[in-house]
Amino acid sequence: MKCRVVLPSSLATMELNDANLHTLTEYLQKTLSPDPLVRRPAEKFLESVEGNQNYPILLLTALEKSQDDVIRVCAAVTFKNYIKRNWRIVEDEPNKISDPDRTAVKANIVNLMLTSPEQIQKQLSDAISIIGREDFPQKWPDLLTEMVTRFQSGDFHIINGVLRTAHSLFKRYRHEFKSNELWMEIKLVLDTFAQPLTELFKATIDLCQTHATDINALKVLFSSLTLISKLFYSLNFQDLPEFFEDNMETWMTHFHNLLTLDNKLLQTETFNPKSGLLELLKSQICDNAALYAQKYDEEFQPYLPRFVTAIWNLLVTTGQEVKYDLLVSNAIQFLASVCERPHYKHLFEDQNTLTSICEKVIVPNMEFRSADEEAFEDNSEEYIIRDLEGSDIDTRRRAACDLVRGLCRFFEGPVTAIFSGYVNSMLNEYAKNPAANWKHKDSAIYLVTSLASKAQTQKHGITQANELVNLTEFFVSHILPDLRSPSVNEFPVLKADAVKYVMTFRSQLPKEQLLETVPLLVAHLRAESTVQHTYTAHALERLFTMRGPNNSTLFSATEIAPFTEQLLNNLFNALAIPGSSENEYIMKAIMRSFSLLQETIVPYIPTLIGQLTHKLLLVSKNPSKPHFNHYLFESLCLSIRITCKANPASVLSFEEALFPVFTEILQSDVQEFVPYVFQVMSLLLEIHTSSIPSSYMALFPHLLQPVLWERTGNIPPLVRLLQAYLEKGGTTIAGSAPDKIPGLLGVFQKLIASKANDHQGFYLLNSVVEHMPPESIGQYRKQIFILLFQRLQSSKTTKFIKSFLVFVNLYCVKYGAIALQEIFDDIQPKMFGMVLEKIVIPEVQKVSGQVEKKICAVGITKILTECPAMMDTEYTKLWPLVLQALIGLFELPEDDSIPDDEHFIDIEDTPGYQTAFSQLAFAGKKEHDPIGDAVSNPKILLAQSLHKLSTACPGRVPSMLSTSLNAEALQFLQGYLQAASVQLV
Repeated sequence: MKCRVVLPSSLATMELNDANLHTLTEYLQKTLSPDPLVRRPAEKFLESVEGNQNYPILLLTALEKSQDDVIRVCAAVTFKNYIKRNWRIVEDEPNKISDPDRTAVKANIVNLMLTSPEQIQKQLSDAISIIGREDFPQKWPDLLTEMVTRFQSGDFHIINGVLRTAHSLFKRYRHEFKSNELWMEIKLVLDTFAQPLTELFKATIDLCQTHATDINALKVLFSSLTLISKLFYSLNFQDLPEFFEDNMETWMTHFHNLLTLDNKLLQTETFNPKSGLLELLKSQICDNAALYAQKYDEEFQPYLPRFVTAIWNLLVTTGQEVKYDLLVSNAIQFLASVCERPHYKHLFEDQNTLTSICEKVIVPNMEFRSADEEAFEDNSEEYIIRDLEGSDIDTRRRAACDLVRGLCRFFEGPVTAIFSGYVNSMLNEYAKNPAANWKHKDSAIYLVTSLASKAQTQKHGITQANELVNLTEFFVSHILPDLRSPSVNEFPVLKADAVKYVMTFRSQLPKEQLLETVPLLVAHLRAESTVQHTYTAHALERLFTMRGPNNSTLFSATEIAPFTEQLLNNLFNALAIPGSSENEYIMKAIMRSFSLLQETIVPYIPTLIGQLTHKLLLVSKNPSKPHFNHYLFESLCLSIRITCKANPASVLSFEEALFPVFTEILQSDVQEFVPYVFQVMSLLLEIHTSSIPSSYMALFPHLLQPVLWERTGNIPPLVRLLQAYLEKGGTTIAGSAPDKIPGLLGVFQKLIASKANDHQGFYLLNSVVEHMPPESIGQYRKQIFILLFQRLQSSKTTKFIKSFLVFVNLYCVKYGAIALQEIFDDIQPKMFGMVLEKIVIPEVQKVSGQVEKKICAVGITKILTECPAMMDTEYTKLWPLVLQALIGLFELPEDDSIPDDEHFIDIEDTPGYQTAFSQLAFAGKKEHDPIGDAVSNPKILLAQSLHKLSTACPGRVPSMLSTSLNAEALQFLQGYLQAASVQLV
């Protein structure tokens, strides 16, 4: 069912009046509806009017004046997302927010944010930081002063609003690369902000003492202190500012006092898993101390011992409750960062100190707590993200593991010896009563992993190991037995540990042992535990990507073939286990298994393609897992490629299975999937050997609709699909759809105008020239060149020139040098000479890529030897220079210099909420050579063509060469002539 929203005429003009405000409020209300038939049209409507002037002002007015709190929050979220999508001004694209609206937003938003309730304040604070990222400081110089003056208000609701906004504005300093521009901005911020922030810090601490018994006041004040501490971290991250160095005593004394403070009023209930205000503040102070200890150790040295003592005491007195996790992990990270510095090595040298750290800090924080067990069983997705993807930065285990690594840097021997004792006693405890003591073995495995891991990468697992730990022996004695256990569902945590051990140390274990684990892992895919079968899928996928000698995969298809049926069955069945229906690790393992096994999977494809298609139909209703969806499409591409390689005719059965789902995706405009569908369709169409099927021709007009080309993510796959249409059906299009050619060239015109997408425009144009019958585009040719010359005049980039040169030479190869010279001189007299002199001769050296260079070489050879005007008009003086440039293209290194002032926009940098284009690796297109075997060696072609020219006008060519070509170029040319066994006459 199609819902069409009629645009109210009054709102189209977007005047600031009550009627428009009322209409906007109604639509905001509808966007909250659970019914998609009400919600989606309302969202589409708001999207359609957001380009109109006054739209953001209307949103802010609704936010300020509405009596309904739900509408106010909705307006705030809508406003923030609108700013996120549209505030950045992108070169080549229209400004999506008018200048008066930009000015009005900046004039009102700070005040509105500070006077709004906290829920709205947070949204507007985010919006300010998005605007600030683009406009501050140059286009919004008074932002900071406006914010700092509010510190005087004494109202902590307002002050916290300022602090929250400043935090979201300055936190990018933590990960920006150093640059002069960044230094200038930070200096400006420090000059305006550092002193008032310090005064506010001192005043807030004084107020905490005044209000020490007032819980409500303390909550607000401690929120402020936490935000102030976060700002301290951001402002000190890049370098130690002079101001903070001069005021280090003030800051560090207060930080130290806050670390040791204990206020009973601020303690949260024992069972509350959320960190309380006191824990959040102390966690941030640990971070700040770690930053100074790591980066400014000399200046921080006088304060370090008292921080080490305070943080040590904190660690040994803090309980195991979840609410302390952030504090404990940050405190341990502080110790980890200190013990790695040679400066502080002496603090840890004593054997008793090391034993104490191991016993009181590391071992207790490596324990698998009941909270971890609950997460493992009931919140597996978060557990996996934390444990597998390394987002467990804030977990106790990760921090303890980092501390072990830090200590091993200087004390590897003693630390390994201390822990070996712990590992042995834990394993002994487990052996006495596995059912009751399995957590001891879990801790032992984790300890061994921490001790053994020195360097790690996502791609290879552990790449450098502690030589004092025998990984293979531990694997055989303690890991293999768990993997071999006939009951895959018994002790799921230990099974997951065993799988993770294989994955982590895959580069350290011998191939025979890894191969032995493959069938065991395949069996573990049947495990009911989500964590266990997810880890197993991930482990298999990682094993299948390992490289062996000769850069091939470590395991060959032949070695894995005996397990194929079981592997594929178990992987697909795992997708049916509750909680794993869109498990990205399983889908990635399916993709990797297809890729490794290749033709071994062909017999299973007819069954599997049905399952994959069904899965695609289900997820297209509500795409929520981008990685899962990506691997699903990759698996479809592999099925197609592998099957059609053996039997190209089977492409028809794939189309039969996939087209109904693709049609539904395109009709429902599932934005996330449309670029994928175009890539798979390109792959299918490229496999066809005969002319273009009618099912594709029916879709052709729809592919030219401007709305499809508005989304940047659609452009690369759509261009490729149109190229496939032209390659397979250029003649069909010219015969049965000539009215669509202007639409095709309209697409080219749109793409060529954009610096980001002009190369895509050339891809399309090259295919038009190569595959369309010449007569079908004859009437458009001149206009095409005029458009290209206009773009050259308005905005000449290296990328554009390279593409232009390839196109001009392809045109010459296709239609002949005379046609090229005539069309240029028809646009403007002597234009051909200008193009040769100003573009071909100086720039051809920049062309890169084998095929591109070949096209240019053949085209230039034709210009030199098949264009009479080059021999008997004023163009003759350019002849030796063009030849010299061609020899340079053959012999000189590629000129990859780019002018200093040139700026390329990356498609990825384009803001907006569209799904960016994701290239499917297994839908990859083979490089196409339009010249093919007609010319195998362009140097030989040049020699033969010059020989032919010289026989047509004897004496001319040698005399031009001897008077105008430099000696080195002449020597190269002699070599080409000898290789071709010809000479000039």
